[in-house]
Amino acid sequence: MLSTEPAPPRPPAALTTRALVVRHVAVFATFAVLAGTFWTNLFTIWGYTAVALVSGGAALACLMVVRPNWRRTRVPWSLVGYGVLSIVSLAWSAYPSGTAATLLGAALCTILGVTLAGCFTWPEVIRVLGRAVTWVLSLSLLFEFVVAAVIRHPVLPNFYAGDSADPPLLDYWSRDLLFSGGRIQGISGNANLLAVVALLGIIVFGLRLAARRDEPGAARLAGPERRWTLLIRLGLSVVMFLLSFSTTILLAAVVTAVVLAAALAIRRAPRPEARTPVYLGFLGIGVVGAVGAVVFRTQLLGLLGKSPDLTGRLDIWATVWRLIEQRPVFGWGFSSPWAPWEPLFTDLVIRRGVRQLQAHNAWLDVWFQLGVVGLVLFAAVVLSMLTRTWFLAVDRPRVDLDARRPYTALSLAPVLIAVSLVVQSVAESRLLIESGWVLLVLLVVKTKQEPAWPVPTVAASSDLAPAHRRDVIDG
Repeated sequence: MLSTEPAPPRPPAALTTRALVVRHVAVFATFAVLAGTFWTNLFTIWGYTAVALVSGGAALACLMVVRPNWRRTRVPWSLVGYGVLSIVSLAWSAYPSGTAATLLGAALCTILGVTLAGCFTWPEVIRVLGRAVTWVLSLSLLFEFVVAAVIRHPVLPNFYAGDSADPPLLDYWSRDLLFSGGRIQGISGNANLLAVVALLGIIVFGLRLAARRDEPGAARLAGPERRWTLLIRLGLSVVMFLLSFSTTILLAAVVTAVVLAAALAIRRAPRPEARTPVYLGFLGIGVVGAVGAVVFRTQLLGLLGKSPDLTGRLDIWATVWRLIEQRPVFGWGFSSPWAPWEPLFTDLVIRRGVRQLQAHNAWLDVWFQLGVVGLVLFAAVVLSMLTRTWFLAVDRPRVDLDARRPYTALSLAPVLIAVSLVVQSVAESRLLIESGWVLLVLLVVKTKQEPAWPVPTVAASSDLAPAHRRDVIDG
């Protein structure tokens, strides 16, 4: 519902049961999307579809119950335009059934992202993400332990349909590497996906710990957990990040750390004009780092145990580029991920016996699917996300005329998550599907509708809803 005026807040006591239900639904739906292929490995693609439909339907029900009051002047039109173009691409899609099926998945993920943005305040969003991350990492460690200590051999997905006598290495759910020092894959069956969740946990729990330590007035916003609980969760995230080592996610972590340092330096600038040298300094660091990475890429890849062709990505990108050249303006039609039953994708990219269902670069994937028009819209979405999350992090909270309210560590979370997503998009297309798309929608919509971080002193004394939404869902 669109509104220009805030609705009268309801008494918090009347919302307790509903708030609890909405919070649990949000945590489960977020866990479901972060777990990703866990559901396919457990229940096959049909079970995955059922979980996605249930989670998306429950999220939509929560959105209808809470009924956030969206500000009419704060609609993220670039995101709307990208979504409309994706739907309209059905008219010229080379694989209409694949486009229709993946549009349904994108719609479900969009619903969850909008629900998180509309039904929760910023600190509550961080807590929901933290709970979902904890479940994924805890179950992943338990799963790998059971495989290593009890089963003691690699495990294929349930109801595996391939050649179980000689399956491709990438088809295994777990390779039984926990005790041998190899990369573990967790419940998702993919080390890269597990590393993404672990990095998200490092960001969330690290900042929540910082907020509790340095900002007594923000303790309630940081969450009800004790400090030792957050320390355990942060430790679990670090351990799982190391055990699921991913070069792409390691690079994302390094860039995220640099952005964190830049944001903290900007915050310490005594005057607005003093920020310019800081910006120039970190811009220089970024340029030098990028040039160094290109010049010494062979040595760096060798140090990280990667081949010069970026683990086959150069061949994949060349294949996708040949398709882009044939339909450069509007593309071949939306399909994120690529629909495996469509003839175009059946043998398009096969690597180590496994059919690839993405371009391993979100930008090339968008160009291939929606042409240069879609690429421009997607770039506008990402740029708006980065810009608004950055200023949310480096500008003081402004809810009134007081321009000297203290910073909070929690307001750094959106930009760090956004940066990690964008860095990953260079080597993976996960930004376009499942958890990547949910987080992108969440950040784009939330920063547009709620650009100011909640003030701790106000939030600590009142459970009343902020002006842009009807209810507060406290968790």
